[in-house]
Amino acid sequence: MFRNNLRHLWSPTGIARGTPLHARVGQHLPTNAGTHSSTGKARGFLLPGFTMNRLMVVIVILCIVGFASTPQAGIYRYEDENGVIHFTNCPRDSKFKLYIREKEDGPGRPNMTTTSYGTIRDSTAYDHLISECAEKYEIDFALVKAIIRAESGFNPHAVSKKGAKGLMQLMPDTAQRMNVSNVHNPRDNIDGGVRYFKYLLYLFNNDIRLSLAAYNAGENLVAELGSIPPYRETIDYVHRVLYYYQYYRQ
Repeated sequence: MFRNNLRHLWSPTGIARGTPLHARVGQHLPTNAGTHSSTGKARGFLLPGFTMNRLMVVIVILCIVGFASTPQAGIYRYEDENGVIHFTNCPRDSKFKLYIREKEDGPGRPNMTTTSYGTIRDSTAYDHLISECAEKYEIDFALVKAIIRAESGFNPHAVSKKGAKGLMQLMPDTAQRMNVSNVHNPRDNIDGGVRYFKYLLYLFNNDIRLSLAAYNAGENLVAELGSIPPYRETIDYVHRVLYYYQYYRQ
């Protein structure tokens, strides 16, 4: 479905940023520089014209430059001469430009203002609605229930800092697309959420991991990357839903 030449180079585990600085020293040094005395003790040296104070100033400047050049957290993009698009979260080349800046709360949904991810109100209260919608859209009951637990902790009044609402934390534009008029109505919310997730499964060729990542971080971002975005919040979300999925399948 996506372009075959789309490449993604990020690593969820992260890569150390920055590269070591290399200084080039001339081949000819004073005859007494860095040699050993007759007592066997090494003697240090400074390059001509350098005092200890000047050396310290140079070191401080290099440190400042190093910190200033540290890439901002986010996703970087570069399109080469062949039209191949590269993505990375650890740019090692100046050709990579910041594409999406990562915020402190990540790109997806932050914790709820009315409940936390770990809060479980009544894990069976909405089973009949989950079963009904899961059968309607041909999605595993356990998967739908796992998403609801991760999204709202079964709290129909949950509201995130970014405005996602209800059991399946529908954003206003998503609720509008799915024709959900009352996001706090459990039946309407679950129906809209499951319908949207069914669309994501279709969009990502039934890849559950990518579909979950898109549900959390946005379908456009996942579609362009062709992979789970390198955001800790999104990665943790996918793992959490899959964990609950296995739990409810038992």
